[in-house]
Formats: sequence, C-alpha cells, structure tokens
Amino acid sequence: MNTNNYLYFNKYIHMKNILSFLFIAVFAIASAQETANRFFYELTYVPNKDSLEKKNKEMMILDITKDKSIYRDYLAVSQDSILKVEVEAMQKAGVFKDLSKTLKQPKFSHVITKTYPSMDVSYADYILQDKVSYKDESSLVWNISNEKAKIGTYDTQKATTTFGGRKWTAWFTTEVPFQDGPYKFKGLPGLIIKVEDDAKNYSWELKGNKKIADYNPESYSEKLMKQFGQGRNNLEVNREKFEQMYAAYKKDPFGSIRSQLSQIPADAKMPDGTSMSQMMKDAEERMKKYLSENNNSIETLETTAKKKK
Repeated sequence: MNTNNYLYFNKYIHMKNILSFLFIAVFAIASAQETANRFFYELTYVPNKDSLEKKNKEMMILDITKDKSIYRDYLAVSQDSILKVEVEAMQKAGVFKDLSKTLKQPKFSHVITKTYPSMDVSYADYILQDKVSYKDESSLVWNISNEKAKIGTYDTQKATTTFGGRKWTAWFTTEVPFQDGPYKFKGLPGLIIKVEDDAKNYSWELKGNKKIADYNPESYSEKLMKQFGQGRNNLEVNREKFEQMYAAYKKDPFGSIRSQLSQIPADAKMPDGTSMSQMMKDAEERMKKYLSENNNSIETLETTAKKKK
C-alpha cells in the first residue's frame, strides 16, 4: 500500500498544532541499546497483473536482533537523516514546509515482524490513519533438495514450497545461521539468500548486509507520523477482518473520513497557500490511481478466499 495519503490527510487534521509541534522535544530519537544485523534484499516485482512485462525494483531490509526480525521497505528508514535536517530547519524558521515534495514515499508500507524463537509472524500496514496488524498463522512446508548453487559469495541449497497461492523456490545458506528471510519466509536451516515464485512475479535476492550498533526498531519518520496522528491507532485484528478493511479501503480510499473532508471550508489553505480541498482531492485521485496500477498482490486473493471457507 502506498503512503502518500498519510501526509495530506494529517496536514489538515492537525493543522492547528503544526507549528507548536515543531518546537517540542519529541523529535529527539532516544538512544537505542541493541545491535542488529541488517540484510538488504533487492525486490524485483510485477506491480500490475495486467502488465506482466513491466517490472519494478525496490530495496527492502530485514533487520535481525536477538529477539525478533523486522522486514520493511528501506525507504521507510533510509531518509531519516534528511527528514531530521528538514524538521530542524522548520523548527528554526518556525515555518511549515510540505515535505512530501522533498522526500520519496515507500512503495510498500507493510512491516512484518517475526518473534524469536517462536517465529510467530505479525503483519502490519497502514489503512489511512490507522496502523492495522494481524497474526499470520500460515505454515510453510519446505521441500529441501540436494541441488546447490553459488549466489554471490554464498554457497546455497534449494528448497521449494507453496504459499499465498504461488509456488516458490528459495536458496538458503547455512553460512548465515538465521532461519529467516524476506517477507514472511522462514524456517529453513539458514538465511534465505534468494526466493522467487515460479512465474517470477516476485523475486528477492540478498545484495548486502551490515551491523547496526545503536539500533532502534522505530524510525524517525515513524515517530514523526505518530506525532501527527498517523498510526497512533494500533489495531490488532484477525486476518479476515484485516482483508475486509483493506478491501473497503481500496474501493474508497478516503471513505472512513469522507464526512470530515466535507467539513473543510472551501477557502481553507495550507501555510504555503495551497488549497486544502484541492490538495485532498488530488491526494485521493493519486491513491486511486496507485491502487489500480498496483493490483498484483504477493499473496493472491484466491488463496485468501479459500482460507475463509
């Protein structure tokens, strides 16, 4: 799910608090006290099931600590330093600036957490102003073959499984002793170096890794969004309820706040002179366009329907 709508909606809802917010001390990121191993996976994927020839690439990360792993879009954390500079400049000047024109928006807003050693999976995503999560109890049954291959600097071994309506082939290495991998993939005798479905709609491949000494699982941008109200409501639901909420969101992205939008005065403007009503209208059109162009889910709807029966 794209996150462009976060900034636009919250600029209206919290307009009266923006300047005072910029001056309070909550911007300081607390010092973290744990170390993480960060693995960088290049994701090559087909966003639109009606245009299979078009492929996009994004960098995703898997952060592994002693008690859990966190998988997400690298853009969600990589722009923290830029964001901090921009916010400090606004603090100093006392003037609001539309950061959506400065920063890129992550293509994927979901965050997947696996708890160690149980490897329980939690999937969280933003549905407009709410952060909604569910526990995924799906099991992965791997068929490990004797086939081996060299991928990058790693000696890997092949394994296959069926998950989310697709058939997957993974290559794992025992050289890195984490039974983990990108997205929801887990449970092999070593880190997954590469995994892709048989139609190559989605393919992850490890491109690098590094240690992070002062690791904080919550990025600066996430802290910032909470202060604006985005994700302040943390809702934990079951898988079926999540999919119902997301389906309603796709049908009408701003449906849950439609009544609030109608209360925006026709002449209301942002500090930079932008019309609020036009800004919200443009944001909604962009969201509808994004959702229609990104309709090739990692886990297919057909599988979801079967699970509900």
